[in-house]
Amino acid sequence: MQKWHALRRRILTPDVAETSVAVRGFHVKSPAAVERLETVGRSFLAGYAAAAATGRPADVEAELAGLSDTYRGFAFEGAGMAMGVLDGLPVGHGHHVRDFLAGPGDPHIYMVYVGVGWAMARLPRFRWSKLYAPDPLLRWLVLDGYGFHQAYFHTRRYVHEHFREKRFPWPAGGPPGHAGRVIDQGIGRATWFVGGADPERVAALLDGFPPQRRPDLYSGAGLAATYAGGVTREELARFAELAGPYRGEVAQGAAFAAAARLRANLVVPHNELATQVLCGTDVATAAAVTDRAREGLTDTDVPAYATWRERITAALAAHIS
Repeated sequence: MQKWHALRRRILTPDVAETSVAVRGFHVKSPAAVERLETVGRSFLAGYAAAAATGRPADVEAELAGLSDTYRGFAFEGAGMAMGVLDGLPVGHGHHVRDFLAGPGDPHIYMVYVGVGWAMARLPRFRWSKLYAPDPLLRWLVLDGYGFHQAYFHTRRYVHEHFREKRFPWPAGGPPGHAGRVIDQGIGRATWFVGGADPERVAALLDGFPPQRRPDLYSGAGLAATYAGGVTREELARFAELAGPYRGEVAQGAAFAAAARLRANLVVPHNELATQVLCGTDVATAAAVTDRAREGLTDTDVPAYATWRERITAALAAHIS
């Protein structure tokens, strides 16, 4: 059985070289930034490999327990991707993600949903109906993960050439146009990596997009700056300055990151620093803003997810003005 698990891990897990900054052709700010971003990638693949080996939530939890708080969330994101891929295969049972979220994946629910989006990017479209994302609000995070994957692995097309699919077919019956906005959130998050966590480079890349896409892109970049890090206080302040009219969206993305970190009990000093600079408050307060903004949300002509983000941006305005 152990040999079979090792074989599954080896066959299903992407090569770690795919996360190399040099291989990806991403901007290099400094050796420390490269090490931070590449460790994120290695941690993601560690989680993916752990889940791909057996598909059993308890095994994943045990294997990832020793990772540092800084990087464990990325490992659970990778595990979410592997569970999603397993659900999408034509063999085996189709409730890996459901079982994961009912167990050790629950504190990491935001990252698991994003990981399912990575799986979406690797599965044929006719298998997308097998993906498990039942929460009507958080299911949109799947598209964040999809957007990140596309920008990370198809950087020229999605980041430099600004490709955008006009009629994205998921979720079925979803409001027209909203999928593209959330995919842009993921593209913005990936651009933090593409730009090497260099505020000047990241902002230049984002400002190259059409103006109507920039609020969602800056939101994603703010999320990545807070969750992944790789910057000093001065660099965070500079990124907030460069965001200009999208300063509120940066704060909203940072608050998302704060909430995800707090729920998973993975708050580290950088998260507090980034939330203070980008949201004007501490992690706990920023996370509470996201919780209050969820109250009474319903889908109308405007998707609840869009309203949620708008409420967070408005609530944080007093902190960043």
